[in-house]
Amino acid sequence: MKGAKQTTLRDQVAVSGIGVHSGEPVTLTLLPGDDDTGILFQRVRSDGSVAREVRADVRAVTATEFATVLGDAKGPLCSTAEHLLAALRGLNVDNVVVEIDGSEVPIMDGSAAAFVEALDQAGLTTRALPRRYIEVLKPVRVMRDKSVGELRPYVHGFRVEAEIDFDHPLIGRQAIALDIEPKTFRTEIARARTFGFMRDVAKLWSAGYALGASFDNTLVISEDRVLNPEGLRYSDEFVRHKVLDAVGDLALAGLPLIAAYRTVRGGHKLNHAVLSALMADPSAWRVVEATEHVRRGRAHAQPGLVAPAYGPDVS
Repeated sequence: MKGAKQTTLRDQVAVSGIGVHSGEPVTLTLLPGDDDTGILFQRVRSDGSVAREVRADVRAVTATEFATVLGDAKGPLCSTAEHLLAALRGLNVDNVVVEIDGSEVPIMDGSAAAFVEALDQAGLTTRALPRRYIEVLKPVRVMRDKSVGELRPYVHGFRVEAEIDFDHPLIGRQAIALDIEPKTFRTEIARARTFGFMRDVAKLWSAGYALGASFDNTLVISEDRVLNPEGLRYSDEFVRHKVLDAVGDLALAGLPLIAAYRTVRGGHKLNHAVLSALMADPSAWRVVEATEHVRRGRAHAQPGLVAPAYGPDVS
């Protein structure tokens, strides 16, 4: 594992936009977090005071229908958190406080690119404590109809293998497999946008979803073509976005994963189900710390393969 120490932001940074489902304006501010803070969401009032806070954790997920929604017993705190979570995990940001003044993380251009840019602007700094990981020890699988999701041991870090299969001539079957590291995330995943079908727009609107969707933030597909003037950013942008969503949803483990995740015809609901199944089985995982090993004069961080120093509750 690269980077043996925990990281946080060097400075705070803010982004503003609209919610893809609510259509409402929202400002999100990322601030440095102390060691072992993890990713902490705070809903702030107009005067800047904190109304509520929720840690980004699988147990904080309140809905997964069209996006990942985080909340608590009082109800949802913010929705559509997955693209921001993907950027944080993809760039190895361990500790951050996320202040948000609305009900939904801004959709920006429908990808994680704007959040990557914001994190680059803020810069990262290394903290004193070693990074901790959740190491998957045995396969955990969830099957739902034709969808399959599985986490399995993978000693080389974090890998996502995704496959989709849509009955549409522009998509069809697409598959990709990538080890998720900052460079790979930036170049291969971060710019892949959320997508939707023109035929579903009226149904979504009537259900109160996609009220802020537009060609500026969603890859829109008709029966025979992509309607966005820009066209596709990758020839297989659809499956790459599924990888982006998976990285974000699995960030809710609370710590980086040492595992391979395979998803077939999946989405937020399946990602959450697999992660929940993993957390429910304490024999399937353990928490390990990063330790430094020197090879050929270079320092490499490797997960310490020792009995976990922390209990299974990583919240």
